[in-house]
Amino acid sequence: MYKKKKGDMSSVSVSKISPLAGYVLVEPAEVQSQTASGIYIASENQEKPQYGTVVAVGDDAVVDGQTVKAPVKKGQIVVFKKWGGTELKVEGTEYTFLKFEDLLAVVK
Repeated sequence: MYKKKKGDMSSVSVSKISPLAGYVLVEPAEVQSQTASGIYIASENQEKPQYGTVVAVGDDAVVDGQTVKAPVKKGQIVVFKKWGGTELKVEGTEYTFLKFEDLLAVVK
């Protein structure tokens, strides 16, 4: 019989996750499996998108005594650093925790 372990994320919904100060939770865009010319790309050769939708925003951060305000709001589309963030899988969907400094732009 399976016992639920403390810290088990299998029953947590993304709406219950609140990033800590200085972080945002982003749902990366879906990976394109076909090029514009119609060529299919093998899954192991696909690069993960560097943009996605902000799902949750942490509180403003304090860095060296200075308050750093959250640069984005929930629902905005952002571009982020290629190697930034920590991935988390919730309810079968991958999300990425990013520091404010890993965000590069807001898509308008």
